[in-house]
Amino acid sequence: MTDEPRAPFLYLVVCAAGVAAGVGRLITAALDRGWEVGVIATPVAMNGFFDTAEADARPGRPIRSAWRRPADPRPFPPPDAVAVAPATFNTVNKWAAGLADTLAVGTLCEALGLDVPIAVLPCVADALAAHPAYQESVARLRGLEVRFADPYATTAETDGGRPEFAWERALELLERG
Repeated sequence: MTDEPRAPFLYLVVCAAGVAAGVGRLITAALDRGWEVGVIATPVAMNGFFDTAEADARPGRPIRSAWRRPADPRPFPPPDAVAVAPATFNTVNKWAAGLADTLAVGTLCEALGLDVPIAVLPCVADALAAHPAYQESVARLRGLEVRFADPYATTAETDGGRPEFAWERALELLERG
């Protein structure tokens, strides 16, 4: 008896940024490319930053935002890759410092030891991105082979005149090998 090969599994960490409302685009793109997806959200992101019902329904797995009890089974298989989109100032800094105070950040800290590709689409205001702690955090994570991208498309503009958040860039970073 042979085990059927499973699709690669993507952990998608969603943080509390205004653009998180569009995370369904990344979920759909990942599913279309043959990934299975498990969404892990920061506790604040769960408070209206994205459509949690849609994010539950599309991949068919419940969103995780809290630690499981020791007796509970693991709800997701081990990740083949991790995407953080959108990634906030707070999450990037806590992750780089190893402060695993939420399931989302704890998952990111653990992912560094799993030797799986990790892609990050930050959504950080210019003033915060210029903060020395953030710059050091990004440099530290890049030094650990975390793949950061400019999260905004340069050619597409939304109705408000702002660049469009380029959700699929996370997948491109993960799939480039």
